[in-house]
Amino acid sequence: MRILITNDDGIDAAGLAVLERVAATLSDDLWVVAPSEEQSGTGHSLTLTQPIRLRRHGDKRFSVTGTPTDAVMMALAHIMKDHRPDLILSGVNRGANLAEDATYSGTVSAAMEGALAGVPSIAFSQAYARQGMGASVPFAAAEVWAERVLAILAKAELAPGTLVNVNFPALEAGAVRGIRVCRQGFRDYGRLHVVEREDPRGFPYYWFGLAATIETPGHTTDLEAIADGYVSVTPLHLDLTHDPSLDRLRPLFE
Repeated sequence: MRILITNDDGIDAAGLAVLERVAATLSDDLWVVAPSEEQSGTGHSLTLTQPIRLRRHGDKRFSVTGTPTDAVMMALAHIMKDHRPDLILSGVNRGANLAEDATYSGTVSAAMEGALAGVPSIAFSQAYARQGMGASVPFAAAEVWAERVLAILAKAELAPGTLVNVNFPALEAGAVRGIRVCRQGFRDYGRLHVVEREDPRGFPYYWFGLAATIETPGHTTDLEAIADGYVSVTPLHLDLTHDPSLDRLRPLFE
């Protein structure tokens, strides 16, 4: 099995090394094409207004001066065009990618690009317990549970136009309660808050704060699975069409 590994935290990220070790349990044909610098929050963006530089770090290891989407496109259309991957793995991201995070996440978007190209793709992210941890974020749960999840998903037949978004709770591996297949959740956008601070020169600057989780009966979403101590496994569909609205809108234009 030929596997392409990428991320949005950059070629030197600790989570990428974790994913390489996990992928090595499935195959020795591993290719790494990742951004040269951190690209968190870039979503499914594509570089069109400046050139992309490609740097070779080894026989099957490359970095790209661009977004995660750029990295996957360079891998599929240039680096690996004559030997496309059988599977694309993105991550392990430093920080969870839950709920609407999937629309902002470069990690998830790299898997989206793979799915668009018809390659089975999986995104992996590691939640952390508190803000301000920086490079000290532990990947203990991902180190153990990613291998278990991947062993199953690598053999599964994913529907065309889909990807799988996997998140690990901020727990030691032995404290994880199991794996839960669940829906994408949503936060209460009305409770989104902006944190205002002042720089040393007296000018204000701002951080976005996360909103509260919307709870569901039975705790059926990815947000709740992580909060309950489970690994969340969420299939996402690239077709954004809202089918029920088609029949409601058609008569308005007839």
